[in-house]
Amino acid sequence: MVVGLIIACEVGFWVLLALGLAVRYLLGWRRTSVVLLLCEPVLELVLFAVTATDLRNGADPDWTHGLAALYIGYTVAYGHYTIRWLDGHAAHRLAGGPPPPKPPRHGLARARHEGRLWLRTVLAASVACGLLQAAVWYVGDGDTSSLRSFQWVALRAAGIHGLIALTYAIWPKRAPASALPARDPEHVPDVLVGRTGQNEKQV
Repeated sequence: MVVGLIIACEVGFWVLLALGLAVRYLLGWRRTSVVLLLCEPVLELVLFAVTATDLRNGADPDWTHGLAALYIGYTVAYGHYTIRWLDGHAAHRLAGGPPPPKPPRHGLARARHEGRLWLRTVLAASVACGLLQAAVWYVGDGDTSSLRSFQWVALRAAGIHGLIALTYAIWPKRAPASALPARDPEHVPDVLVGRTGQNEKQV
């Protein structure tokens, strides 16, 4: 039941997102789009309530409850980021807005961008671990090994992402030579032109 609800929440997330953006940019119903997008967190609350009820009714904690915690953590950390990213593209494609800015690809700017994404992963892992720990306390003396294992999954994911983000800070990715502005060999800076003119006058 929990797995089916996770799938339903994921489908519902994208359906609500598509409807919200469609009514905003195709029909111009901004308030309606806000209401639809605000329904997104309700899906996570429903999933949390059903998972807690399942445990309260005596269900043995297993991987489905751990997966539900990971899903909730991910949507908390990356849900708004995903909505904002798609909103920028929808405004550009459907409403003639400016193209959304692309994330930096090189240098320390890329490292900072990767660092901010890693902080979102840390938030996702923290939320997941907090929910799993609450489930462990709730179950008490029962078998909670599956819940503990998913806590390690969340921590490992945050650690691996952190190492990847750190590589961009230690070894910043350099822009290719073709991306750098080319110098015109025939172009002479105005300052040099001015100095040359003064020298010619003096001669």
